[in-house]
Amino acid sequence: MSDQIKHECGIAFIRLLKPLSYYQEKYGTWKYGINKLYLLMEKQHNRGQDGAGVACLKTNLGPGNPYISRIRSVDPNPIQNVFDKLNKPLKKAKRHDADINDPEWAENNFPFAGSLYLGHLRYGTFGKNSIEFTHPVMRQNNWKSRNLVLAGNFNLTNTDELFDVLLDLGQHPKAYTDTVTALEKVGHFLDEENQLLFRKYKNEGYSNSEISPLIEENLDIQNILERASKDWDGGYAMAGLIGHGDAFVVRDPWGIRPAHYYYDDEIVVIASERPVIQTVMNVHHSKVNEVAPGEALIVKKDGTISREMVRVPHKRKSCSFERIYFSRGSDKAIYEERKELGRLITPIVLKAVDYDFENTVFSYIPNTAETAFYGMVEGIRHHLVDWKIEQIQSKNGSLDNKEIKRILSFEPRVEKIAIKDVKLRTFIADDASRDDLVAHVYDVTYGIIKNDKDTLVIIDDSIVRGTTLKNSILKILDRLNPKKIIVVSSAPQIRYPDCYGIDMARLDKFIAFNAAIELLKDHGKEGLIKDVYNKCKEQENLPKEEIVNYVREIYKPFTAEEISAKIAELLKPEDCKAEVEIVYQSIENLHKACPNDLGDWYFTGNFPTPGGNRVVNSSFINYVEGKDERAY
Repeated sequence: MSDQIKHECGIAFIRLLKPLSYYQEKYGTWKYGINKLYLLMEKQHNRGQDGAGVACLKTNLGPGNPYISRIRSVDPNPIQNVFDKLNKPLKKAKRHDADINDPEWAENNFPFAGSLYLGHLRYGTFGKNSIEFTHPVMRQNNWKSRNLVLAGNFNLTNTDELFDVLLDLGQHPKAYTDTVTALEKVGHFLDEENQLLFRKYKNEGYSNSEISPLIEENLDIQNILERASKDWDGGYAMAGLIGHGDAFVVRDPWGIRPAHYYYDDEIVVIASERPVIQTVMNVHHSKVNEVAPGEALIVKKDGTISREMVRVPHKRKSCSFERIYFSRGSDKAIYEERKELGRLITPIVLKAVDYDFENTVFSYIPNTAETAFYGMVEGIRHHLVDWKIEQIQSKNGSLDNKEIKRILSFEPRVEKIAIKDVKLRTFIADDASRDDLVAHVYDVTYGIIKNDKDTLVIIDDSIVRGTTLKNSILKILDRLNPKKIIVVSSAPQIRYPDCYGIDMARLDKFIAFNAAIELLKDHGKEGLIKDVYNKCKEQENLPKEEIVNYVREIYKPFTAEEISAKIAELLKPEDCKAEVEIVYQSIENLHKACPNDLGDWYFTGNFPTPGGNRVVNSSFINYVEGKDERAY
């Protein structure tokens, strides 16, 4: 993606089902779980680079010993920083001649030698990059079964409602964030479940010391999650550890946020992405399963694993952006879907170049658009097969061998034109720096384009703001002196904010929205902006379930092609000599390519939860009123 947008968070969970001595004997190290956790997190570093955290839970220590440990970091390289800190006590113990390879020594002396691990990769929305809001977050108590450690990939749209619910319960939350409200909501019902069991066993005549292990054994995690998540509006994949050793991961009923798992008789592994588990555990993709929408995967202290429904599943609306961009392209299904996105847009691209293959060069924006590029090239070659047949048949057998060879060997001109400067990209972290340095993110290959004669087609996986296109890519491509530049987006026009995990909350950041506003002005229809604003304002105090997405009316007067043409006009740099055209994927083709992941609210405004409609209306109100703030 040429534009930089924040990724969804990533979760990584490990539950060792054998004693540490087992892994020492079989794999040569009791750090088997730590090593797998590190790999799970590094393989998902694309999902969040603002912060990282790890928690470890020991299940076999006696009273008086710390059994939950946690390290978090907002360092520029947070994963490495976390594991450097994690390993520091081992290095110190080694200097004092401790046998750090002994699993029994490790379990009794090293804070991160346990049977449960929970890791998290974060991008900052609420709480910015504060260490306080970096996951895993904890709710501590002297009773082991009331301790809660939570980490998730989620955004809840109704934090205000949930905050009020906590107040009604008599709580005093320490912060107004969805992380705190989720932690406290789960924690409240965890407390209630503990109290219910305590009263039950007390009435049956058990002593307090006898009751604690009974509670730990019989805690109903399904009931806790069912009650806690009842009012959640948003997308979430949330993992948790309970102090005595139970653990869980729960997914929203629309399947918006992803979660996958694998287990055998040695280990349970949970991560946001399937190929990460495949790679780290070296297992076939068929062995890695998806946590179903509305489902919780629960691992009890004794190692029992169960799948329990905690929310009634709705129509599946898994995030299509996962397929287009966010998830690793090494997943078999995602790779094929991205290729299909490129293939399906081929007819529009060929029409745009007027089927002139001799004077057209095809390329892509590195690196995430590469797979869609392969699909587009496949589509072009498929068209050329028909063209070759037609060329040969039209000559009625009059072609000589030389001419036949020329026709059969004809291929599209495919080149690597844009080259990404990876080191510079990682250096550019804040918006102010980006404005000055964005023009140097990409280099180009010179000498390929025929001056003022060739059309350059370059595919990107999606276009959000268009900032990098205007300030960098189009300018450097224009240096190659093409006659025309066609930028192809394998995704449809992004028209609406996201509120379920991606940091795209402001309408005026979307080039498609700005194009629609400019078209309204061009056609003397500015009054529609005020009409939509008034409709949104009238709904401000309505329950979210009654709110209608009126922002759709901004786009209704124009075709997708008209908006694309306006986008090209807005993004073309003033000093760009080449003609610029922008081509977008259709919604219909998106669904053809990604048939199982129909979450398309960015493109259509069809939000799967009521909170989404409230967010888009609030975002429009903020735009009209000039407020630079989040819409949720």
